[in-house]
Amino acid sequence: MVKAIRVHQPGGVEALKYEEVSLEAPAPGEVQIRHRAIGVNFIDIYRRTGAYPASYPFIPGHEGAGEVLAIGEGVKGFKIGERVAYIGALGGYSEARNISAASLIHLPKSISFDQGAAMMLKGLTAQYLLRRTFRVKKGHCILIHAGAGGTGQLLCQWARALGAKVIATVGSAEKGQIALAAGAHHVILYREEDFAQSVREITKGKLCDVVYDGVGQATFPASLDCLKPFGLFVSFGSASGPISAFELGLLTQKGSLYATRPSLFDYIARRKDYEAMTQDLLKAIKRGDLKIQPPDCYPLSEARGVHAALEARSTTGALALIP
Repeated sequence: MVKAIRVHQPGGVEALKYEEVSLEAPAPGEVQIRHRAIGVNFIDIYRRTGAYPASYPFIPGHEGAGEVLAIGEGVKGFKIGERVAYIGALGGYSEARNISAASLIHLPKSISFDQGAAMMLKGLTAQYLLRRTFRVKKGHCILIHAGAGGTGQLLCQWARALGAKVIATVGSAEKGQIALAAGAHHVILYREEDFAQSVREITKGKLCDVVYDGVGQATFPASLDCLKPFGLFVSFGSASGPISAFELGLLTQKGSLYATRPSLFDYIARRKDYEAMTQDLLKAIKRGDLKIQPPDCYPLSEARGVHAALEARSTTGALALIP
């Protein structure tokens, strides 16, 4: 038996139940790992509330880091005791779990367990957004919403290292300082300013090549007004609520724009892509383009409070649960 957080029905933070669950031996193709740290992300809230469906009961959590405890039949490339990290199927909020070996990577000794747990989902999200969905290069001007958040800070860092002009929106002056420290050239307090007008002023009317939006409802459709003709609107999250259906003619009216709603899980569906993206992420960390800050850590048993703070958007940086 192991301790875990389970959700038996969709709801608020009270739906997170801290209880004992059984853990079987790993099946063929699986590895059993002991968690040392578990990443917390907005997708966990979407799962808990039912916005993203799951079969009940389920254990939330898509990323973590720890040590190999046992290896299922047919698994190659991993040994008992090795340090690993992953992004994968549900089941992260637990002391230990079984997971497909295809979801695991070897965690370098230079990266702590809590950094590894907070690195995978956010780091690979930054990788595909900046290197695949839109390949950011020197001279591009980009807008990053929620620049002080866990993913936002990584986007600011990496985009600046790639040579882009980085504009970030934030919810407070304090968060503005965090985004600037992460690499943003300019910050906009979107609750106090018309951010589209501010972007126009900052860019002297030239606007942005791409907008990265993990906020959703609160920043749409004004995000489209930040784009130059043929620019790309990338919606990768909905922290303030989902964007409802919109008239496609808006894209024509605002300059023949493009819009996309990508998912990390599509980008890493093939193992070779997962490995290539992870290697690119690790190289960026080694070069110093990305600095993975230790996340704020809390006991696994306090998952309700962590969810409440994340849902209220009162956190900055990454969060992790420690079994």
